[in-house]
Amino acid sequence: MVRKSEKLMTGWLFTSPDGKTKPVDLPHTWNGKDGQDGGNDYMRDQCTYQKTFAKPAFEAQTECVYLEFAGVNASCRVCLNGKEIATHDGGYSTFRVEITEQLQGENELVLYVDNKAGDKVYPQRADFTFYGGIYRDVTILTVSRSHFDLDYFGGPGIRLTPKVEETDGVLIAEAYVTGACDSVRWSVLDHTGVAVAHGEGTTCRMEIPEVHLWDGTLDPYLYTVCAELFCDGKVTDCVEQKIGFRSYRFDPKQGFFLNGRSYPLHGVSRHQDWKELGNAITKEHHDKDMELIREVGANSIRLAHYQHDQYFYDLCDQYGMVVWAEIPYISEHLVNGRDNTVSQMKELIIQNYHHASIVTWGISNEITIKDKNRADMLDNHHMLNDLVHELDPSRPTTLACYAMCMPTHKVVHITDLVGYNLYLGWYVPFPWLNDLFLKGFHKIWPKRPLCYSEYGAEGMPNLHSEHPKRGDHTEEYQAVYHEYMLECFKRHPFMWGTYVWNMFDFAADARDQGGEPGMNHKGLITFDRKIKKDSFYLYKAYWSEEAFVYICGRRYVDRTQKKSKIKVYSNCSNVALYQNGKLAEEKQGAHIFEFSVVLEKENTFEVRTKEGCTDQIQVRLVETPNLAYKLKKTKSKNWV
Repeated sequence: MVRKSEKLMTGWLFTSPDGKTKPVDLPHTWNGKDGQDGGNDYMRDQCTYQKTFAKPAFEAQTECVYLEFAGVNASCRVCLNGKEIATHDGGYSTFRVEITEQLQGENELVLYVDNKAGDKVYPQRADFTFYGGIYRDVTILTVSRSHFDLDYFGGPGIRLTPKVEETDGVLIAEAYVTGACDSVRWSVLDHTGVAVAHGEGTTCRMEIPEVHLWDGTLDPYLYTVCAELFCDGKVTDCVEQKIGFRSYRFDPKQGFFLNGRSYPLHGVSRHQDWKELGNAITKEHHDKDMELIREVGANSIRLAHYQHDQYFYDLCDQYGMVVWAEIPYISEHLVNGRDNTVSQMKELIIQNYHHASIVTWGISNEITIKDKNRADMLDNHHMLNDLVHELDPSRPTTLACYAMCMPTHKVVHITDLVGYNLYLGWYVPFPWLNDLFLKGFHKIWPKRPLCYSEYGAEGMPNLHSEHPKRGDHTEEYQAVYHEYMLECFKRHPFMWGTYVWNMFDFAADARDQGGEPGMNHKGLITFDRKIKKDSFYLYKAYWSEEAFVYICGRRYVDRTQKKSKIKVYSNCSNVALYQNGKLAEEKQGAHIFEFSVVLEKENTFEVRTKEGCTDQIQVRLVETPNLAYKLKKTKSKNWV
C-alpha cells in the first residue's frame, strides 16, 4: 500500500485557563492578539484542545496509524481516549506518535498545550512573543507495518547526501526501515520526471553524469528522489524528497562561494508571525513572505530563531534562497535545558537534512545576554557543535553573538563560522563604529569567517522628519541608517553574509517603543505586510535586477520647510524629477538620487527613467508641523 494521510484541522474545542470553551479550527494560537499589546501577561499558560474523530479505515494486521503534529508551542501532552500517549518539548518541530492500539470507533483526542515560563524548554527569554497553540497541521498517517521510519525525531525515514565531483553528481542514499523489508529501490528524477539514476539497498551510491547544479536564485534546479520499500515483492511504502546538487564554501578573506564562484550573501532575517494571527499562518502567508523577500532581491535568509515550517524550507529550495537554520537556544543558558537543546537540534537537522537551501546550522543566538553559568554554557556549546558535526559532517556550524559579547569571549570561537548582532548607529551613536569593528575583528582573527547576523533600526511609517536622527523611530532615519550599512558592507567584502533585522515587523511583547507597544519595528515591511517602508526600496535598488524607481517620503506629506529634498531609490542609472508637470532636474547615479526642490503649496512629484519606470507622490507645504509625525515622549522599554 501507499501511505495515506488525513488532516485534522477543523472541529476542535479550545479551553482557555479561565475554563471557557469555544470551537476553533487550526492553525490556532491563543495569544495572537494579546501577544502584541506590550503587556506583561500575554497568556503564557496551559490551554486545552479537544477533538473527536472516527477511526480511519485500515487493515490491523498489515497497517498502522500515526498522529503527526507539525508545530505545537511550546510543550504538550497528547492524550487519546483518556490515556496519555506522548509528550513533546519544543514548539517548532514535527513529532509523531503511533496510535494503532489505542484507536476505537470514535476517538477523543486531547492536547494539553503549555507555553508557561520554565527552566527546561527553549526559548524562555527572547525579543519575540512566545505564542501558544497548535499552529501548524495535525495529520493522521496510515502506513504499512513495513514502512520508512516515522519514530526518529520526526524525520522522513530516509537520508540523502548529494555531492558534486567535478561535473558529476553523487548521491548517497540511506533508508531507515521499520518492520520487514526485502529491499529499497531508489530512483532520481529530473524536473521533467525522467529517471536519471537508479539504486537498490538500504544504503546505496548513485551517480548523475553532468549533473544540473542548484545555483541559488539564478537557477535553483531540483531533482526528485523516490524511495520505494519492497516486502514480499510488493511496494509497502514510498517517500519522495527534493534535493539539489551544489558545492559551497566559506572563505574568511573572500566571503561565500557557491559552485566555485564568489556569491555574496545579501540576506534578510524572518520571523514567521503575522499581525493578529501570531504563528497561526497558512501556506498563503508563507507564499506572500517569499514573494516579498524575492521582490527585495535577497538571495539568503536567516530563519530565526527556531525551526520554521517545512513548507517554507521547501520554498527556499524552490527559489534558490541560501538558508541559515537554527534552534531557539537563545538569550539565556538554562542549566536544566541541555537535553532540550539536544532534542531540538536533532529534530532540526534530521527533519531538514535534505534541503539544498540550508548551508549552515545555527547553535545559539545572543546566549551571553545573561552570562551566568559560563562553564556549563560553554560546555553545552562544545557538545552541540560536536553533535552537529556528527549528525551532518557536510555543513558548518555557526552562532550569533550579542553586541556586548567581546570578540575575545570563548563562545565566539567555538563554531566553524560566527555572526555578530550589532546595532551600531541605532542603540549606540556613530554608524562608523561598524567599520571600526569589522576592520578590527578581521585584522585580529583573519582566519575566522565573519558575518553580520543582525543589524537594523526601528522605522515607523507614520513618523517623519526633515532632519532624522537616531532614536526618533522615523521612516527617514531607518533609511539613512541602512544607506550607511550597505556602503559599509561594500568596504568589507570578506564578510560571508549580511542579514537585515528584520524583513518584517514582528511581535515582541516585552517591548514598548515607537508608540506601539508589543512590537519590534525594525522590519522593512510592516507586520501586516501591507506597507513597504522606504528602506525596502533602498535594498531593492541595491539587490534587485528588476528595473524600478521609487520616491521616498510618500507618507511624509505635510512639510514646513520651503526648501526640501526629494530622495529617490532606483536600480536605473538615470532619473528625471518632475514637479507639477515640469522637469526639475535629471541625474545620473546609482541606487540613491537626491534632488533639492522649492516647494509650492501643493506639489506632485513624478520620476521617470529611460527604462520606462515611473513613480509619483504628493507633498504639501504647510505652516505648522504635523504633530502626528513626531514620536510622543514615553518611558520607552526595550525587552532586555
